Amino acid sequence: MAAVDQRGRVADRHVTAALEWNAGTRLSIREHDGLLVVAADPHGLFQPTKQGYLRLPADARRRAGISSGDRVLLAAHLDRRTVTVFPPVALDNLVLPVLPGGEDV
Repeated sequence: MAAVDQRGRVADRHVTAALEWNAGTRLSIREHDGLLVVAADPHGLFQPTKQGYLRLPADARRRAGISSGDRVLLAAHLDRRTVTVFPPVALDNLVLPVLPGGEDV
């Protein structure tokens, strides 16, 4: 879990380090079913910051419903060299149905 700042920077470098993504790594970012999928892509338009942070562009944040200060879950798939970003609403949709009392909690 990591917070997203007002410029879209995700405050976690562990995932980018595990994937060996640096400031020169080209990335594509797409929305899929309310999640953001970030992938290493030689034709990608995005890159991690010089400090190794993932930065989510404003249009991608809007499509996924991510606001400044939100905490997101980052799930890396090392073999595929991808990161899936789970915004708060996606986490709610995953967790609420399995909690005792469901949405009444």
